[in-house]
Amino acid sequence: MNLVLSASFSTLATRHLSHPLPSLFLIIIINNMELGIVETSSRLMTDFLQKCGGYAVVDGGFATELERHGADLNDPLWSAKCLISSPHLVRKVHLDYLHAGANIIITASYQATIQGFVAKGLSEEEAELLLRRSVEIACEAREIYYDKCTTKGSLDYIESGNVSRRPVLVAASIGSYGAYLADGSEYSGKYGDAVSLKTLKDFHRRRLQILAKSGADLIAFETIPNKLEAKVVNIFLNYTNELVDF
Repeated sequence: MNLVLSASFSTLATRHLSHPLPSLFLIIIINNMELGIVETSSRLMTDFLQKCGGYAVVDGGFATELERHGADLNDPLWSAKCLISSPHLVRKVHLDYLHAGANIIITASYQATIQGFVAKGLSEEEAELLLRRSVEIACEAREIYYDKCTTKGSLDYIESGNVSRRPVLVAASIGSYGAYLADGSEYSGKYGDAVSLKTLKDFHRRRLQILAKSGADLIAFETIPNKLEAKVVNIFLNYTNELVDF
């Protein structure tokens, strides 16, 4: 599979939005949401960037904006808590970024894990539904935004002489194992000797399976601070049989 390396520098900061810190993440192009069937990222991104006018704007910090709208994120699930308690705020933040000019919006699934939801008392089935819901909410926000773009001023590029609406992609966020631990190790990468390659494969596999078939346009691996974990991501990208349950 091909990778597109991207960095979010919160270029959407306006009078409507806060100024979150930059983050670095990998974006993997998923074609038709079928694992193992991938169109080359170069052509996809070339077409996408051309329609964006030569560059694409990624949205900024999500939790910062949720808190600005009144969300209490003092919870191990962090922003993913709002998928349970305040999905309307998640949609609101997506819309804020779209109105500010984002071309890529990232789902509220960074800290949404099956293990984390189960620890809060949900079933695995409910946890999987919430992962899918994170993508559905972002896609709903995109449709709401497009429905409101009825004036010429809301349409951003010209193709074959016709004015068209600004292209927007939805990226499904996957945070690190350290983000699930919620102990700061998402920045240090110090998971301890007991965490093996198998541990990290088992942790990421099911979430990636779900999000890859969720309707998202992209998968965004965010804040991967551990070399062993980066190896797991690389294995999943290059050997799609690793994503099959045996």
